[in-house]
Amino acid sequence: MVRINPVIMNFLTGNGNLIKTADVLSLGFSKQLLFKYVKEGLLERVRHGIYILSNNVHDDMYTLMLRSPHIIFSHSTALFLNGLSDRTPFVHYITLPSNKCIPTSIKDECFYFYIKPELHSLGLTERVNTFGNILRCYDPERTICDFLRTRNRCDEETVISAIKNYANYNKKNLNKLDEYSELLNVKSELKRYLEVLL
Repeated sequence: MVRINPVIMNFLTGNGNLIKTADVLSLGFSKQLLFKYVKEGLLERVRHGIYILSNNVHDDMYTLMLRSPHIIFSHSTALFLNGLSDRTPFVHYITLPSNKCIPTSIKDECFYFYIKPELHSLGLTERVNTFGNILRCYDPERTICDFLRTRNRCDEETVISAIKNYANYNKKNLNKLDEYSELLNVKSELKRYLEVLL
C-alpha cells in the first residue's frame, strides 16, 4: 500500500494540509510522485500546482490567492472579508497590477480588475478567513472607492448596498476614504453617492 513520504507528510501537516508542486520539488522529490499520490487517492489536486490531503475541505479563496503573489481580493470579496457583507461571494473578485497577467488557470473562476501598479497596494490589508488562513484584501475604504471606480462593471444595487453598509460601519475612517477617493479619482462620485445615501 502506498503511503505519503514522511518528509512530504510533515510539510503537509505543518502547512494546513496543503502543498504546491514547487514545495515538493524544493524538498527534493519529483512531480511524478504527486501524480502517483493523486492516482492512489492520497492527495487531491485543487488547482494548477496545488494539492491537499484527500478528504480535507478545500479553502477556495486561499488556493486562489496562492496562484499569484499579485492577487488582492477586492470588491464583493473584500466586503465579505471586512465584515461589510454577510453574503459569501459565489465568484471571487480580485485586483492585479496592470503590468501583470492573471494566471490562465483561474481566468474563468473569478472577476478580475487591473489597476496602475503604483495604486495596486493602496489600502492593502490582511484578514483571517473562517479556515484560519491569512488573505490579502483591500480595507473598507479602498473597497468603496473600487466599487465607484469600476461602477460600470458592477451591479448598481451592490454599489449602493456597499456604501450603506460602510455608512453604518463603526470603524469607518472618513479621512482615509477621502484620501483614497482623490488618489483613485472618484471624489465627485463618492460625494454624489454620500449625499443621496447619508
